[in-house]
Formats: sequence, structure tokens, C-alpha cells
Amino acid sequence: MTGQRSAVDRDRSPAADADPTPPPTAATAFLGGPDGNAAYADAIDRARDVLLESFATSAGPYAGTDHETLRERIADLQVVPDDGSSIEDTLETVADDVLADSVRVHDPGCVAHLHCPPTVPALAAELLLSGTNQSMDSFDQAPAASVLEERVVDACCDLFDYPTGADGVFTGGGTESNFLGLLLARDWYCERRFDRDVQTEGLGPEAASDLRLLCSDAAHFTAEQAAHHLGLGEDAVVSVPTDGDRRIDLEALDSTLERLDADGRHPFAIVATAGTTDFGSIDPLAALADRAADRDLWLHVDAAYGGACAISDRLRPKLEGINRADSIAVDFHKLFYQPISCGAFLLRDGDRYRHLERNAAYLNPERDDAAGVPNLVSKSTRTTRRFDALKPFVTFNALGRTGVADCVEYVCELADAVADEIRTEPALELCCDPELSAVVFRYRPDDGSGPGSSSTAAVDRVNRAIRDELLADGKAILARTEVDGTAALKLTLLNPRTTLSDLRGVLEAVVDRGEALETDREVIDSA
Repeated sequence: MTGQRSAVDRDRSPAADADPTPPPTAATAFLGGPDGNAAYADAIDRARDVLLESFATSAGPYAGTDHETLRERIADLQVVPDDGSSIEDTLETVADDVLADSVRVHDPGCVAHLHCPPTVPALAAELLLSGTNQSMDSFDQAPAASVLEERVVDACCDLFDYPTGADGVFTGGGTESNFLGLLLARDWYCERRFDRDVQTEGLGPEAASDLRLLCSDAAHFTAEQAAHHLGLGEDAVVSVPTDGDRRIDLEALDSTLERLDADGRHPFAIVATAGTTDFGSIDPLAALADRAADRDLWLHVDAAYGGACAISDRLRPKLEGINRADSIAVDFHKLFYQPISCGAFLLRDGDRYRHLERNAAYLNPERDDAAGVPNLVSKSTRTTRRFDALKPFVTFNALGRTGVADCVEYVCELADAVADEIRTEPALELCCDPELSAVVFRYRPDDGSGPGSSSTAAVDRVNRAIRDELLADGKAILARTEVDGTAALKLTLLNPRTTLSDLRGVLEAVVDRGEALETDREVIDSA
């Protein structure tokens, strides 16, 4: 049929006969070609210069700009202009309007949150994982990355003395890890107690109304959040009082479990905390493991903060019993000094992942499972994930276990030292002896009845004002919290470059500001 066109050809327009031409921006906007690779090198060099000049070498933890000013200024920025400008101009805008008003987590005066300064090796790894853009859901998207994540997870399981057969996955942090632990705990319990496959059948009426999980009243809010997301409701979380050391009270736990049994409820999990957000308190993990074993409950340990003790021979005893937990949440973007986000979920018995697994023909077909292909999507509540395991891998290899352990041990020692400073200052009150690297204290205004005497309302008003004014001045970023219903301040010490001299300066600023506020009697009298 020479000379005759097919029906498909006859339907094509003349323009369709031409090959599509790549857009002119493609040559320099992507890695892979000479022009794109050169453009990448120039952009990274410029970004590095901007980061150092507009962020890393700036003085103080924050410029003090308020949120209304920032909104007004950033409202004038174009987000999707019709025509692009040079990367140099764009990064200059970022430097002036974003980096200049960003919190400098590396500054010794930034002592508010569990928000660490990242190590330089981790920043180098961040560059590599962003540039390679591996997606951790299937092996054919991230071959070496998938195998390395498995290796890093194995090393983490070893760090917490988990047995052979343990498994895990990298997560976005403690919130995701805690949710994953309670998801598996719920489904595991329902299978054993009600012979019900929640993944396919959903929650039965008995499970939906009577399942309960227990944690201390100092546990992270993500226990309640997870209960909500799991369809149990926040009322399914039973809060147990803490003892004088801010740890879960074992006698109260025992009586609570007995009461739940008497009421016909079904406790399915105990959530222990290894490092509470405010005090760094660590629940008695071995005793909780005993209770979980006796009652056939799942023990999940939220070690997002305190899990870093496992890398230190000196601090490791604080986590005694954690190896008996059914699951562990650990954050690398806290005391392991990794850029956000970087967390892990560890599972003592990897076979229990069966409660989560599912297969998709286009992603992780069953024949891959049979062949042992590492499609990590089966272990996660997410599909697309970043290659975050590269960051701790590079950091651990660059600094060594002892190098990281030295940093963790130092900030814990620093917390003890600054607590001693607070004890000797009459205007300050230490709220609890530090367990890890968090120090909670408050300024005690004088209401005229003598040194350190003041009403609760006055304490609230002055301490909140101290925190707000120091932030506005850019002198220090302190955390605010409440202890026994009264406002308090908190130093969260994660930075190994912070010294006791730096913290003395912060405490002096707190006292000076408190005294200045007291001279304005309206602050006290209106409380």
C-alpha cells in the first residue's frame, strides 16, 4: 500500500508531524546536560554564599520582626510571576525577605524548642539527597537508597538492643512514628482479642467504643492526635498522673488498668515517654514492659527526644527496658543533629508489618515480595518519601559514634550546670531537676510581701512578658510552658556550641527584664 497513509496518519495535523521542541528553560533548569550542570554549580555556590552571609554569620537568634510586619512585607512578593528572573536576583530576595528574619538555630541564644542545629555532614547529605531526588516507595525508584535505608534501620535496631527480626522505616518525625506504632498496636490487638482484620473489615462496634490506650499526663499530644486519626476519638486516651519526678505513676497506672477492666473497657497499648517535651522525663520503661507483658498489651515508647541516649555509653542506662518495647519512635532531627525532617519508627517484631502491608501492581507487586525486592512503601503510611536515611549515615560516618555521643552528653551536662546557676539566683525558681537537656524555671516577681513572693497571676503576666520582649528584642528565644497551672520559661539545650557563659547571659537578661517589668506596677497590679 505504498503511497497510502494510515488512518492514524490522516488524522494528524501538519504540526503533529514535527518533533516537540524542549522549552528554552529546560537546558539550564535541570541537571543532566552540560548547561544544566554548570547552572546547578553556580546556583549552589550562590545559595551557599547567601546562607553564610545572610544567615549563618548574623548576630543573635532572631531579628525580632513581628508577624504583622512580616505578612505585610511578604505580601508584596510575587510568587508566580509571568516571567522569571535570574537565580541571583531571586536568591537576593530570599536573603533579604526570608533568611534575614529566620530563626538562627545555631545561635547560643536560641534555646526554646527541640529544634537542633544540624551538623555540617548532614547538610552535605541534604544536598545530595535533594539533588538525586530518590523516592523511597519502590526499589526501581531508589535502588541503592532502599538498601541503605534498610541497613541504617538495622543499625538503629542494634542501637536499641532489638533482636533479630526487628524492622523499621524512616518517617517525618515523632508524630508520624507515634501514629504508626498505635496503628499497628490497634490492629494487632483487634486480631488477637476480637479475631478481626481491621485493615479489611474496619473497627467493629466493640472495638470502636471500648478500646483504650494509656499514657502519662505529660505525654506528647500526638497520642490524642493518633487516637483521633485512628477513629477511636481522643476520649480513648486515658491519662495517668505523674509522680514527683514527672514520670508516669506506676501505682496510678495499676489502679487505672483495674478500673478499665471493671468497666469492661479494652486497653490495647501503653505509650511510654522517653524524654517529655517540657522536662525530658523518662518513664520507668522496664516496669512498663512488665505490665504490658502481664496484660498482653502493646508497649510503644515515644523516644523522639530521649532516644539519643542510646548512642552514649554513659546515658544509655536511662533507657533501661526500651529493648522490650513493641515499637519505638526516635527523631534524628532533635539530639541526633539532623536537618528537618528525619525520624524513624522501629518495630521489635518485623512480622507485625503484615497489619499494614498492601500491594499495587504498578508499584510493589506480590512477585517482588516473593523475590525479596525492598519496596519500602509496605512499611510506611506514606508513599513518596525522601531519602532521609542518608543524613544520619553521613553524620555517623563523619563524626563517629563517640563524636555524636560527646555532643549529647555535653548538652545534658550543660543543663545540670545551668540548673545550678538558677538555684543560686534569688529571683529565679527551678521547677524541676533536669533529666536530659531541658531546664524549666520561672522569674519570681516581688509583690511587696518579700523576696520571691508573688501571686500566680503576677507570675504568669511577668514571665510571659519576659519571653515576648526578649523575642522582640532578638536577645534570646525561650520556650514558654505551664507548670502546675502557672507560667514558666524553658531552656531547651541542644547546641553543643552553647556555653555556660552564654546561658548566664540569657539568665541575666531574664532577671533584668523581670526587674524592669516590676518597676512598672501596672504589670503587677493588673495581674
